[in-house]
Amino acid sequence: MSKRPNLIYVFADELGYQHCGLAGNRVARTAHIDALAASGMNFRQAVSATPVCAAYRISLFTGKYTTSTGMVINEIRANPNQRCIGHVLTENGYETAYIGKWHLWSNRLGGHEVAKNGCIPPGPYRLGFDGFWAAYNFNHDYYGSSYCGDACVKMPWGGEGVYEPDAQTDMAIDRIRRHVAGKGGGADKPLAMFLSIGTPHDPWTWDNVPKQYGDMFRHVKFSLPGNYSELDDPYADQWGRFKPGMRERILESLAIYYAMVANLDDNIGRLVRAIDEAGIGEETLLVFTSDHGEMFGSHGRRGKNIFYEEAIRVPFLMRRPGMIPAGVSDVLLNTPDIMPTVLGLLGLPIPESVEGMDLSRCALGRPGGGEPEVALLQNTGACADWIDGHEWRAMRDERYTYAIFRRDGSERLFDRSSDPLQMKNLAGEAFALPVLEKFRGMLKTKMAELNDTFEACTWYRDHWTKDRVVLRGARG
Repeated sequence: MSKRPNLIYVFADELGYQHCGLAGNRVARTAHIDALAASGMNFRQAVSATPVCAAYRISLFTGKYTTSTGMVINEIRANPNQRCIGHVLTENGYETAYIGKWHLWSNRLGGHEVAKNGCIPPGPYRLGFDGFWAAYNFNHDYYGSSYCGDACVKMPWGGEGVYEPDAQTDMAIDRIRRHVAGKGGGADKPLAMFLSIGTPHDPWTWDNVPKQYGDMFRHVKFSLPGNYSELDDPYADQWGRFKPGMRERILESLAIYYAMVANLDDNIGRLVRAIDEAGIGEETLLVFTSDHGEMFGSHGRRGKNIFYEEAIRVPFLMRRPGMIPAGVSDVLLNTPDIMPTVLGLLGLPIPESVEGMDLSRCALGRPGGGEPEVALLQNTGACADWIDGHEWRAMRDERYTYAIFRRDGSERLFDRSSDPLQMKNLAGEAFALPVLEKFRGMLKTKMAELNDTFEACTWYRDHWTKDRVVLRGARG
């Protein structure tokens, strides 16, 4: 048995909390994910601090907020001079493995099919993951896709007709078996494996999901979200807005999305079985989560990068039999809290540069006070380009969501207890003024603590980057 527990961290792309059975969704086919939630700790108030792909990933690895990492939009290259979870794991004797999407390397908009934009070379840009590597920067065409190892050569995930998430799960299971057999990096080393699965991220086309899963939902009658709006959100960027023909395809997109989720769920089931069959369940911390959710027309938006529940709320499940009890936690677990919480559960040192909170005691069913009162949410620009006018900051507690847009100072305040679809803005109501002022104060205090000066998107381009490479933001 390893001196320290293994870590297997699995994260999907665009799987919102509301699209899982554990949230009460009767359409979703997520029996394995739901069973995982029932067997471990279900953090049902987990949120994504900045609900876009790259910002989540660097925040996950560093335990810092977006305005401290400099990863303010997608398709820019992360600053490698940051203290990351990969460094801590490697330095403490872990055999690391990274499989799947990375999204912290390419420094151009588009051109993801070019090998040099998708292959992350060995060295500092892998942020401490110095062991097994089978990754790509960005791709969401799940048939015929490829990855790179230590050589900048694209390799297919499998033969013709092989679905990428299936092949990635196969590879992860093989790493588990090799580790148990002592063929990975030494039987005396614990395993730390991150599996980054691209689904259920679009494109939502029938040829981008296995037919047997598509058939499960092809004839299901879906409805538009209860907070669907025909009016485009004026604060949405070009990725958040609907393009011609997209609104007409929302229900079909939902069917394909749920088909992808069903496939994802089966792969989670296979992975959990492999862990238990290998006999390492009790010595393995298993985490399952997602980087953010998706909108599907809610509030007049196609895409994420907004403070509404559909975008920010994600499943976050932890299992380690004999250590983590089966239960539910309502602690506000935010993205920067993940790194220190995981390290706390592994008994590893937490870097001083971390801005999140170690909530490992909550995972152990022992909240002792001092848990976060609110979660800070940030948007620092358009999804993947240097365009101003979409920035916002928000605070979310167990009842309210408060937000302010940089463009015009417009505020939002939603009482989710009486308005779970967030359709009634209370910011202009006199009776809500005490609550509004409370959140204004909390936001001001938190932003000052982080030295977040609410800059425009292009400010970071001009002051923190060069040729879409982040050169600043590595505090600590």
